[in-house]
Amino acid sequence: MPSAEDTSVHQEPSVVRPTHQDEVAAAGSELIGGRSGRWSRLGSAALTPVGAVALVAIGMFALGMVQKLPCYNWAWFRGAASQYTHACYSDIPHLYAGRGFAEDLVPYFDRLPGDMQFLEYPVLTGLFMQIAAWLTPGGSIQEQEQAYWLVNAGMLMICTAVIAVCVARTHRRRPWDGLLVALAPAFALTSTINWDLLAVALTAAAMLMWSRSRTLAFGILIGLATAAKLYPVFLLGPVFVLCWRAGKWREFSVAALGVAGSWLVVNLPVMVFAPEGWKKFYTFSQERSIDFGSFWLVITQRTGESIEVSTVNTVSTLATVCLCAAIGALTLAAPRRPRFAQLAFLVVAVFILVNKVYSPQYVLWLIPLAVLARPRWRDFLIWQACEVMYFLGIWMYLAYTTSGDKHQGLPTEGYQLAIVLHLLGTLYLCAVVVRDILMPERDVVRRDGSDDPSGGVLDGAEDVFVLGHAVYPPRHAAFAETGPRVEWGTPAAD
Repeated sequence: MPSAEDTSVHQEPSVVRPTHQDEVAAAGSELIGGRSGRWSRLGSAALTPVGAVALVAIGMFALGMVQKLPCYNWAWFRGAASQYTHACYSDIPHLYAGRGFAEDLVPYFDRLPGDMQFLEYPVLTGLFMQIAAWLTPGGSIQEQEQAYWLVNAGMLMICTAVIAVCVARTHRRRPWDGLLVALAPAFALTSTINWDLLAVALTAAAMLMWSRSRTLAFGILIGLATAAKLYPVFLLGPVFVLCWRAGKWREFSVAALGVAGSWLVVNLPVMVFAPEGWKKFYTFSQERSIDFGSFWLVITQRTGESIEVSTVNTVSTLATVCLCAAIGALTLAAPRRPRFAQLAFLVVAVFILVNKVYSPQYVLWLIPLAVLARPRWRDFLIWQACEVMYFLGIWMYLAYTTSGDKHQGLPTEGYQLAIVLHLLGTLYLCAVVVRDILMPERDVVRRDGSDDPSGGVLDGAEDVFVLGHAVYPPRHAAFAETGPRVEWGTPAAD
């Protein structure tokens, strides 16, 4: 008989079991027989925790594809209202013909008929779309659009597996946190609406590289992610202030050079040979009016007055800069240096909250960051519930606006409530993350004495520059004491 030392529980003593630390995870585990026991194997050569997370993520992605079946079979091709009432809309089949892929037009180089003269997506996303078009077989236009969606879904499923694996591996001791990504309902519902998962996968891989102290690889991947979507470049802000506090200027410089270099490698050929097509993404983003999902839309609908696009752009930019500056000040003044994932989540959330548009698939940007920033099932599910309500709200509102006199769906007031729910859910998660920064003993990741498992070169580093009282030993920092424990407010021993 093997001794206790030979069992897996002793071979992997450092792996955190959520069912032993999270009451919601423990309650949910009753569906599969209850929380893991003392001698349960945490993984085997056949199926490790990371492998299990990846399989669950792929399974949930497949369920999301099934949810799109009514549209795949007929609703995409028979009027607008049906794809909204079935909540299965996707940009992918519509843009196959709408952006010239059906006619073999080259993105950015060939001018498109209609109002949208060039493809309005960043270069790497355009390449992703083009590769899918090359893999799409012929047939009628409906058959081509169906096949194009299937090809893209297969490629996006690979991105999903990459995201699940990277999130599960970023915090070495917490691989099961990846189940939050895998089981997130908003992830399954929105994965095949657009091509956002490409940027999300590159960003998740970059976070993994940073956690392994591979700063150049992090920079290269963030640059590639920015070439697919704009938001990943915001992660350089947290890296800057964290490296400032820790005095890691060389590491920040390497990362920044990696971002600039990889972004230029992808963009420069299109910038030089098709400048009009290349800049379309940036001019479209600048000129785009107030759109679905933003608090700006609620204001205009409630007041009945329009707001100039230039005014919205200016106010949004100033609000983003001010809020990011506040996050930077919080980083430098916090009693313990915040974790990289916490700040990454906050800056991307700020960008989403003040933006003039919130498409339902934008939630994909936040899900991996939210899992790494606050891996607690209760808070995560509260936020996800708000996002699912918004997902249903926008489609029911569009059904209402396209159903004519029938008025099937959700009226304007109901959609405004869905927007408010989305905003409140995101603000709630931001609030608990800020609370964890100010009171590190509330941070579930640091409960075991860890510093910053996703921090790489920052993990365990000494502070070099701080603001205010952060220079003194933090009273509220968990596991920060090196000498005898002091019970505040009690008489000293003789």
